[in-house]
Amino acid sequence: MAFEGLTNRLQSVFSKLRGKGKVSEDDVNEAMREVRLALLEADVNFKVVKEFISKVKEKAVGKEVMDSFTPGMVIIDIVNKELTDLMGGSQAKLAKSNRPPTVVMMAGLQGAGKTTTSAKLAKLLLKGNHRPLLVAGDIYRPAAIKQLQVLGEQIKVPVFTLPEGNSPVEIARQALQHAKDNGNDYLLIDTAGRLHVDEELMEELRQIHEVTQPDEVLLVVDAMTGQDAVNVADSFNQQLELTGVVLTKLDGDTRGGAALSVKAVTGCPIKFAALGEKIDALEPFHPERMASRILGMGDMLSLIEKAQSNIDAEKAKEMERKMRNAEFTFDDFLEQMEQVKKLGPLDQIMDMIPGMGKMKQMKDIKVDEKQMGRVEAIVHSMTKEEKQNPDMINHSRRKRIATGSGTTLADVNRLIKQFDEMRRMMKQFSDMMGPKGKGNKMMKQMQAKAGKGMRFPFR
Repeated sequence: MAFEGLTNRLQSVFSKLRGKGKVSEDDVNEAMREVRLALLEADVNFKVVKEFISKVKEKAVGKEVMDSFTPGMVIIDIVNKELTDLMGGSQAKLAKSNRPPTVVMMAGLQGAGKTTTSAKLAKLLLKGNHRPLLVAGDIYRPAAIKQLQVLGEQIKVPVFTLPEGNSPVEIARQALQHAKDNGNDYLLIDTAGRLHVDEELMEELRQIHEVTQPDEVLLVVDAMTGQDAVNVADSFNQQLELTGVVLTKLDGDTRGGAALSVKAVTGCPIKFAALGEKIDALEPFHPERMASRILGMGDMLSLIEKAQSNIDAEKAKEMERKMRNAEFTFDDFLEQMEQVKKLGPLDQIMDMIPGMGKMKQMKDIKVDEKQMGRVEAIVHSMTKEEKQNPDMINHSRRKRIATGSGTTLADVNRLIKQFDEMRRMMKQFSDMMGPKGKGNKMMKQMQAKAGKGMRFPFR
């Protein structure tokens, strides 16, 4: 996961500060040395690190901080604000032209993921009730046009192409007119990958720019290339005047240096980040939320937004009713798993929940997507009656389920036991709404259970 190494290092530094009643200037200097090393290890630009540490230290050794009741927490808050400012301060939204279509030109190196990112952005715009048109402007890479057409068909967005022999400039020119004629409010031009030192191809980009007068020029960069990504962004910006950056493969970069450096070095805001390969794995970039994730404080706002856009509200209400009335079955359990999977990889979901970053490191919690597959196999091996009435699953039935699902009897026993525990906890939540005074007793019982550690199946 992005920033994993940096998050662990920073949490270690700040846990020492939190434990101090008073913080001296030496304590701050020591902490900043550790933060500096953590940022450099995360592949953050050296000049950016130097300036960042200087700003934090200047604010952290002020009298109001030193005299605070919780100086450690105040310093963490300063770091949080400075990290947010470093990445742009606030969300940089995609432009919207007063005279549609809004033209978005996608640029970048070969292999950065421009074509896929163009489709992901189109999918995101669809969710906002827009009518995007994708433009296949990469005539040089074999199968690039076909790739965009396949993606367009998948997300139900039209793709504009011209017969072989037309230049990318002519394709862009005619696509713009097509969008105007057909009421498309966003025009996404997928251009060919090129080196920033390739003068001929850079001139082609400038001509496309002149013909379409884009409202956005987005540079797509691979976050896993670290400082190279920042250098590429700087070079493209000098020649094209970028309006924003899209970071791809951010979920695969455990360091995260590109995200922390690109705004400070180029002045271009990060507008989107791709956190996975799926077509809907593109998110608007929120500096304040990313800073919160880096510091291990979670990102509940993004999680709520994911839930609102991916989870069926009516199904959620019905599930809540079943939980209240203790009618939860294995069919409902499968339904819940499907809803959770829509939110994205479990690792990413847990990182958005405050405190879960640390809990993942505990031996009682292992995030393994394969576990969900084994659980599904077990449930699918049950009969309809067994799913509706788990109490009827005796020893012989369990053996049959284990054989049918390719798991062990111990796996089946463990899942059924945990399912029973889950239903009991749901019943307790329901009981907490009962007679006065009973709620406190139930809450204490649940806190005691939680203290033993929640366990995933097959840990």
